[in-house]
Amino acid sequence: MIVQVVLNATDVGRHWSQFNDDVIRNGPRFVKRNRDRWAALNSEHLKEAFSEYTFNAVYFVEEDGSITVSMDDFDIVENGKTKDEAIDLLANGLIVYAHEYMDNFNLYFHSPNQREHFKFIMNVLNQDNVENVKELIECQVGET
Repeated sequence: MIVQVVLNATDVGRHWSQFNDDVIRNGPRFVKRNRDRWAALNSEHLKEAFSEYTFNAVYFVEEDGSITVSMDDFDIVENGKTKDEAIDLLANGLIVYAHEYMDNFNLYFHSPNQREHFKFIMNVLNQDNVENVKELIECQVGET
């Protein structure tokens, strides 16, 4: 039983415009080029595929009244005058990390402690703006 229909890369190249229309309108497609296989999907499909990969954060009120926010499983910690400011900084930190991850993809993806970040990174990169990234962060008060 064939699990998926795999298209030949040469055929995809010959019918590139139709291939793109099919991906956008009819769903993901799988392509084989020599021994390599890849998938094409539109951003709506990508968003759905990675939607469950959100971020848990905790915040603490510091002695000076500022707010420190940190995320479980990610080495990102930010401090702001308010909780909203700290979360803004955290979302921007996620975006910076996502770009760094992609700029050094082979290093990060093949690193055992950062490979698991891939699905979260894909969810960040598929967001339209920083406000959408902030919506991926669930922030709870931390225990002191």
